[in-house]
Amino acid sequence: MQQIMKNDKSRPGDVINKVNQKIDAELEKLKVHIVVEIIEYVPHAVLSKTIIKKTTGNITVSSFALGEELAEKTSPFDNYIQIIDGSAEVIINEKKYKLRLGEGIIIPAHAPHCFNANEQFKMISTIIKSGYE
Repeated sequence: MQQIMKNDKSRPGDVINKVNQKIDAELEKLKVHIVVEIIEYVPHAVLSKTIIKKTTGNITVSSFALGEELAEKTSPFDNYIQIIDGSAEVIINEKKYKLRLGEGIIIPAHAPHCFNANEQFKMISTIIKSGYE
């Protein structure tokens, strides 16, 4: 069973929306996980669950309910986004991209970006922290 915690202390990179829910504990190691089932959809919410969190990078899975969005932000590192359910609108440097199931895109470091859920979707975000290139 998943434990859902209210995120009362937001930090850069936390998923924040109408319902602020972030699960920060890593997934269990040496256990097979069905990636699309790691996180569920919750109406009117964006959820985020940490798969791996290390000082050298993070892998996170997120779900966006229909109509939700993640406000524009930037990151000091490249971020690889892969859609694992549904499709998403991603705006990077003011250019819109429609990502469908199985598609991915690299968001360059320092690029302003945001996400819109014109339909519900789930994504995996992979950030490898390296030098400021």
